[in-house]
Amino acid sequence: MIAIVNYNMGNLGSVFNAFTKIGAKAKIESDASKLKNYDKLILPGVGAFGDAMEHLNKTGLKDAIIEFAKSGKYILGTCLGMQLLFESSLEFGKHEGLGLIEGEVVPFNKSKLHNLKVPHMGWNELFVQKKDPIFNNLPNEFYLYFVHSYHVVCDDTFAIGKTIYGYEFISAVKKDNIYGFQPHPEKSHNNGLQILKNFIEF
Repeated sequence: MIAIVNYNMGNLGSVFNAFTKIGAKAKIESDASKLKNYDKLILPGVGAFGDAMEHLNKTGLKDAIIEFAKSGKYILGTCLGMQLLFESSLEFGKHEGLGLIEGEVVPFNKSKLHNLKVPHMGWNELFVQKKDPIFNNLPNEFYLYFVHSYHVVCDDTFAIGKTIYGYEFISAVKKDNIYGFQPHPEKSHNNGLQILKNFIEF
C-alpha cells in the first residue's frame, strides 16, 4: 500500500487517480502516526516551500517522513515534494527542508534564461544521467510536464535526470531509497505513468 502524503498542498486527487489507473493501491494519508504502516510513500505537492514545511512540522508529518526514510522503505517526492527532500529553500526567504538529501532549492537565474518565462511550465525533456530501475521501459530522453519557478542545486552524485530551460538543471534525483522528480509524473501521460509503475515495482 502506498501513502500519498496529504499536507494541504495541491494535486492529491490527480496523483491518486494516476495510481488507480495503473492498478496500484494508494491512500491519501494525513495522519503522521499511520505512515509507518505503508510500504511506500509519495510526497506530492504544489505551492510554497515555507507553507508546506510549516504544515509538515505542525502535524508531525516531518518527523514521520524522516523516520520512514530511515526505515529503508522507498519515498518518491514530486514537484514541491521533491524540493522538500532537500536541506533548504530560498523561496520567499530561507526555509529549512526535510534534509534527506544534501542540497538547496534556488530560483531560476533569470540572467541565464534568455527571455524565457518563469515559471517553467509545460512539456520538456528529461535527459537520463544514470541507469536506474525508475527508468525501466523509458528511453534515455523523454518528455514530462513541468510547472515550477525554483529548482534544486546539489552534488551530481544525486542527479539521475537533467533538463534544459535556458540552462541545465537537475530534474530528477536519487539518494539510497529516496527519489525525487521535479516534473509531475501524474500529469505526464504514459511517460509519467511508467515512472510510477516502476516505482511501485521496487
